[in-house]
Amino acid sequence: MTLPNESLAKKMFKGILAFELLGIIGAYLLFNKMNTNQDFRHTMSKRFPLILEVYYKSNEWAGLYGIREHDQEDWLNRKN
Repeated sequence: MTLPNESLAKKMFKGILAFELLGIIGAYLLFNKMNTNQDFRHTMSKRFPLILEVYYKSNEWAGLYGIREHDQEDWLNRKN
């Protein structure tokens, strides 16, 4: 025999777990799109510069340097 609070706790746990899983999947998809599409990174630089900064920092922490500089150089050349 289960208590009503136990089933509520299980439902809440499953909901929170599903929410976290969706967040992880969303973060992965956003990172993947930024990692493969320079035009999307340019859009992100205009709309959400803080998210783009996190992308650059995470790559630098992983040992991948030069992405920021390459992007800025390409975007500057496009203006000219």
